[in-house]
Amino acid sequence: MSALDRQTAYWDAAAATKRFTHPLHMPWLDGVSRRAAVLDYGCGYGRTMAALAQQGFENLSGVDTSPGMVARARSLHPAMRFTVLDAPPTLACADASVDVVMLFAVLTCIPGSQAQRRLIGELDRVLKPGGLLYLSDMLLQDDERNRDRYARFAERYGTYGVFETDDGAVCRHHESDWFMSLLAGCAAVDTRRIAITTMNGHESAGIQILARKASSAHRFPAR
Repeated sequence: MSALDRQTAYWDAAAATKRFTHPLHMPWLDGVSRRAAVLDYGCGYGRTMAALAQQGFENLSGVDTSPGMVARARSLHPAMRFTVLDAPPTLACADASVDVVMLFAVLTCIPGSQAQRRLIGELDRVLKPGGLLYLSDMLLQDDERNRDRYARFAERYGTYGVFETDDGAVCRHHESDWFMSLLAGCAAVDTRRIAITTMNGHESAGIQILARKASSAHRFPAR
């Protein structure tokens, strides 16, 4: 994964102050065993894992590319398992060893399409047949502020929806069809539109998708 798709220095600097707000919709996980192996990819400071633990999930692990985020997570939740990814998106997990993957506000932090595809392919590798991927991310916004910055940075980054924040991050907002194309190798179980307060305090539109990996050996298509 390229330096732009990791942005480790930015996330390390932001680790102590940023607050993430993507909501956890528990009805989607009501049928999942509380002993299921749950991986939170891009776990940040452990907010989603803590919410899952409060709901009785016992086998939780979180990974992140930012040592600063992982350090904050370990400080806040010393009993939980957090790991820094040295060579993202590669995971130490064995093939078909994870029941549920949480992917909350991660793709918005990965501007490159190829890097996003590689990540989804790696998550597919570790998911068990029939396993769930719970994605929560940012949609393209239709307000003037966002349309202006999409247009301003489209030529620099080659993708409409990629932009620079005022404090130095490069982020991406997406059309809903893009997420569906990334997850083309599995079945969408449910989707929901959500309102999100971004890490910089703006109200924005987001989407959550619950997808299930096929029960056969079918993999997400290579792209």
